[in-house]
Amino acid sequence: MSSDNLGVNYFVETIIENEKIDVDKLFQELLSDSTEHNESDKLKLISDAFELAYNAHNGVLRKSGEPYIIHPLAVATIVSSEIGLGTKSIVAAILHDVVEDTEYTLEDIKNQFGETIASLVDGLTKLSGVLAQDNSMQAENFKKLLLTLGDDIRVILIKIADRLHNMRTLSSMPPNKQYKIASETMYLFAPLAHRLGLYEIKTELEELSFEFRHPEIYNEIKEKLDVARVGIERLFLSFVDPIRKSLDNLHLEYEIQTVIKSVYSIWRKMQDSSMAFDEIDDLFSIRIVFTPDKELSSKNQCWNIYSIITDNYSPKPERIRDWISNPKGNGYQALHLTVMGPEGRWVEIQIRTREMHEIAEHGFASYWRRQGQKSSDSVIKNWLTTVQNELDKDQDALEFVEDFRSNLFSYEIMVFTPKGHLLKLPEDSTVIDFAYEVHSQIGDNCIGAKVNYKLVPRNHVLNSGDRVEIITLETQKPEPEWLDFAITAKAKSKIKEALRKQRKEYISSGKQGYENILQQNKIEIDPKGIKEVMTSYSARNHDDFFFAIGVGLIVKDDLIKVLRRRNRGLLKRYWQIQFRPNNQKNKEIKLIDGPKTAKGNSKEPFHIDDKSKASYNLANCCNPIPGDDVIAFAHKGKPVVIHKKDCSNATDLMTLYGDKLIDAKWTVREKVSFLTKIRLKGADKMGMLNQVTRVISEQLNVNMKSLQFDSNNGIFEGTISIYVHNTENLNNLILNLMKIKGIDSVYRID
Repeated sequence: MSSDNLGVNYFVETIIENEKIDVDKLFQELLSDSTEHNESDKLKLISDAFELAYNAHNGVLRKSGEPYIIHPLAVATIVSSEIGLGTKSIVAAILHDVVEDTEYTLEDIKNQFGETIASLVDGLTKLSGVLAQDNSMQAENFKKLLLTLGDDIRVILIKIADRLHNMRTLSSMPPNKQYKIASETMYLFAPLAHRLGLYEIKTELEELSFEFRHPEIYNEIKEKLDVARVGIERLFLSFVDPIRKSLDNLHLEYEIQTVIKSVYSIWRKMQDSSMAFDEIDDLFSIRIVFTPDKELSSKNQCWNIYSIITDNYSPKPERIRDWISNPKGNGYQALHLTVMGPEGRWVEIQIRTREMHEIAEHGFASYWRRQGQKSSDSVIKNWLTTVQNELDKDQDALEFVEDFRSNLFSYEIMVFTPKGHLLKLPEDSTVIDFAYEVHSQIGDNCIGAKVNYKLVPRNHVLNSGDRVEIITLETQKPEPEWLDFAITAKAKSKIKEALRKQRKEYISSGKQGYENILQQNKIEIDPKGIKEVMTSYSARNHDDFFFAIGVGLIVKDDLIKVLRRRNRGLLKRYWQIQFRPNNQKNKEIKLIDGPKTAKGNSKEPFHIDDKSKASYNLANCCNPIPGDDVIAFAHKGKPVVIHKKDCSNATDLMTLYGDKLIDAKWTVREKVSFLTKIRLKGADKMGMLNQVTRVISEQLNVNMKSLQFDSNNGIFEGTISIYVHNTENLNNLILNLMKIKGIDSVYRID
């Protein structure tokens, strides 16, 4: 054998040996993390699972070039140390890809590891098919994922761990896959982790998703946050010094932590409040975690610590949150308060016992670990019952996912029935949500309510502490408009269920009306002909067509004309009806030409230029302009819609309609102008408005559409709608406005 071949063989053997060392190291770390599973039989179970998975995946590499076995080991470590599940879940995590990717069968797993572990692996295998990374996660797949909540919640917890490790190693994937997977993660996995109480994991999923979707914005905010950390540390030490002295006198075992906001949460606040980074004054909070004296009430000890803090700092009364007396829906307990700290800054403080902290970190998994699968804890039991009731309904997958997801991230309010029973609802819930929470029939017949003894309408938004008495009328039935202000998934589901029944009646009536028209006018239409007539009204199917006739959206005389034209072969233009199913408000019918659209998943990018202007629309939710990083969505029969990539609506569309995604490129000529908005803030001084308008219109020759300025206590804020050619044009304008003395901030808003 040549010396070259010897060298190659030695190199290959060295790589294999080094990989084995890395794998063994990870496995030993998993065992050391699994401190609660150190009984010999449990350790053997984990070791046997590792041996089987190692042999099954031997020789297989991930996209990153690492041995595949590293992935299930990493997932198992997350399951153990970051979520806190038990031995069977750790074993299932190690084996979660074995049945799908290797020759081992579910029966093999069952024979060696038992029924429970085999059931968990089976659930994870089915989810892997549903959530394949090469495909977009459509609504039906989301629903299948959520169905596992009703079977064994550990499956979804392990799947969240699997998604977390995939996100941690996402850099090895191509950019288009990175964006799609990150969007899916932000759309469902992050809010699902939040609802299950996995706050730290939820935060990391958001952070990683944001980093891959908008790397430039992420890095910009991260750099500013890194600079701010020095000041945060100084403020933290100054703040906690007097508190430590008082806590030491109580002889408690405690620790004080500083919790710095994530980059994503900072960006969300900047967007929601239209603030610049420098204007955010709550970049961090303080957490006090203590071991309570077993002979005293934990609740009273939390309030004792509250008293110590308020002896040193003045509290903000409206920012006190007692989540101990009334825990959140995911079991979260803590006492929150906000006080005026050093340097005139508000500081939020969280007070928790060790047990409360475990629930806050591990969520429902902490209940599982303490009480097992047969846990009767009302928090997890009630929530899972609610989920199962919603899943059992015959509801369109897209509607279900939208309704379900909208409640995953919601904060909670606490309201009371006339008899004093407490109900928890998502923030911004209305009277109609409360009515359906009490009983479905009460919701259907609701005409209003008395809130704190005052008469209010169905769409009245409730606040924590409200006393609500629902007023009903037996003849009242659900109306389409209720969906505009219903918040909870339960209320929306019940309303839609009732509207579907009404829809069936309209369909039946419309079908009979259509047949009468044909008979009375002696018109004969073959199957191809009726399909063309349906298409001319933009009806997706027979039900939509007959429904439109039944509710009067298609006028009888107009339909007769269209049918006769079809018979004579003169139908050159078509009718497009614009209506929402289940909603009779929109009854507008327009005669238009059919638009030309691009096909989804086209390899060629969609060019946004002067020639294609008639075939695209700029999304009103984010108002993109040339230079923005954009994506396009093509829907059959409609112009493509251009969104900014950082638009929240684009994230939802990316996840639900990934097959309709098109790459987009700006190629418009500079003479074309686009509408956008900027916001200014600064000192209100004489002539400021004139200086601003002079820079915009005279120096830079930019056209303004509208201008609004408000002044309060020497500070002004203004919003200006302007026409610009591209982002470079806009950035140049912002830089010139910032040069005006007294201007504090200028930034673009959607």
